[in-house]
Amino acid sequence: MRLYDTDIRSRLLLGTAQYPSPAVLTDAIRQSGSQIITVSLRRETTDGSGAGFWSQLRDLDCLILPNTAGCHTVKEAVTTAHMARDLFDTRWIKLEVIGHSDLLQPDVFALVEAARILTEDGFQVFPYTTDDIVVGERLLQAGCEVLMPWGAPIGSGQGLRTPDALRAMRAHFPDTPLIVDAGIGRPSDATKAMELGMDAVLLNTAVAKAGDPAKMAHAMALAIVAGRQGYEADPMDPRDLAVPSTPVLGLADLN
Repeated sequence: MRLYDTDIRSRLLLGTAQYPSPAVLTDAIRQSGSQIITVSLRRETTDGSGAGFWSQLRDLDCLILPNTAGCHTVKEAVTTAHMARDLFDTRWIKLEVIGHSDLLQPDVFALVEAARILTEDGFQVFPYTTDDIVVGERLLQAGCEVLMPWGAPIGSGQGLRTPDALRAMRAHFPDTPLIVDAGIGRPSDATKAMELGMDAVLLNTAVAKAGDPAKMAHAMALAIVAGRQGYEADPMDPRDLAVPSTPVLGLADLN
């Protein structure tokens, strides 16, 4: 998988929030095999107490994808992105502009505007968006080379609420990396996303809030591999009627 100018081996991107301890987070990341971890700038505090967290992440030797989590306006998102670039020394930014405080649904109008501003300033934008094809087209026109449609509201664990829409996105954007972001609750959800032809999955809560985060991270990694291989194997289409797997030709006639 190639994201902008970087080749990526793992198709699982992992968030770093809500874990019960730094040790659990470290173990989960290692068990996931993820090369990309997302980090909110809000984990850094003005008194410098977040330094240990950043040191921990650097020791994991993963690529950092900072995000603009919690931003509700274009100005907030753009300012946060610039701060993240200075802090992490990266052009990558996961762009979130939230339009609904309860559903955490993206404000797609502000998202497109912020994406245009940031790409013109040299950022490589990973936009958290809906599964709307028109919005996806506008984001690509704004300079994005990756789309991150949601599976369901952030942290809901509902899985893929509109698989047909994701399937349509895959058909409409055959050459654009598509990463399902948000809503994944179980390994089976991750497998389904990959079977639809998605290029990767980004998740956080499903692992962080599991009884055993490290085991769940490993399960998600296996599920994504299985789903991707199933997609590449070109699976059979569903049928309305049963079809015998054993040939009837040659059976004994006992009448």
